[in-house]
Amino acid sequence: MEHATGVIPLWKPRGMTSFGAVKEVKKIFETKKAGHTGTLDPDVDGVLPICLGRATKLVEYLTADRKMYEGEVTLGFSTTTEDQSGDLVEQKQVDRPITSEEVEAVFGELTGEITQTPPMFSAVKVKGKRLYEYAREGITVERPQRNVTIYNLTLLSPVTITEDGLCRFSFRTECSKGTYIRTLSVTIGEKLGFPAHMSLLTRTASGVFQGKDCFTLPELIELKNDNKLKQSLISIETALSTYPKILVDSEIEKKVLNGAILPASIANGNVDETLVALYNQQEECLALYEKHPNRIGMLKPAKMLRSADFS
Repeated sequence: MEHATGVIPLWKPRGMTSFGAVKEVKKIFETKKAGHTGTLDPDVDGVLPICLGRATKLVEYLTADRKMYEGEVTLGFSTTTEDQSGDLVEQKQVDRPITSEEVEAVFGELTGEITQTPPMFSAVKVKGKRLYEYAREGITVERPQRNVTIYNLTLLSPVTITEDGLCRFSFRTECSKGTYIRTLSVTIGEKLGFPAHMSLLTRTASGVFQGKDCFTLPELIELKNDNKLKQSLISIETALSTYPKILVDSEIEKKVLNGAILPASIANGNVDETLVALYNQQEECLALYEKHPNRIGMLKPAKMLRSADFS
């Protein structure tokens, strides 16, 4: 399937890097062109949409989508990586009861726009080098802060304290791209007065892709053996279904295929949207267009998905 185009909603297993998952999908589809839409740490399982063929042009847009996670916070000790795989940094027994109301009050404080500092063990680049590379060398560097949005944060389980002085509870969150749930877990602990880390995490949704829609790697191999691999591909059009859809006639289609600047009037009042998706009469998505920065009342291509020489 060298010319396979579309998005595979993959359920990445724990113990595998996102890069490793893409490599496996490339092997299964026998293609060189593939890319994922937002890194999942090796210890995290869940929804990892992988774009194939022409759909790789969508990576930056699908990466920007909201994400949903379910995880667990453990209070009592913190780690170098902010999750369960790191080395111990600080330890403090949970020596008092912590109520659900107390946890929910902290969740309320952390809902909305918050500022995070990426953990040292992360893929963020500083001066051309990834933070985890500095961390492995034992070097701590200044990290750029970033604003992220927590749309909601919900307590999923009772707050339990173990015999060895640890406290655990599960949560669900919907957040913007670039949010570090590990860092969020540490912040929750700080606000409750204890060192903490993220002890478990699953990504349950990424944009339009839900856990229930996903395929595991063994399932993809089985589909390949049955010559049914195409069943796993989500079309470019479905992947872009959240964008305002503009149908154009054949005359405008030719202009779009040549990357022309177009009057905003074709967008049927959707010009206030960041991006609009232009479709031909066959319901194929041709391009994503955005407001022209210099020419009022005009739209310019943001991303060409088909072109005049496309066959």
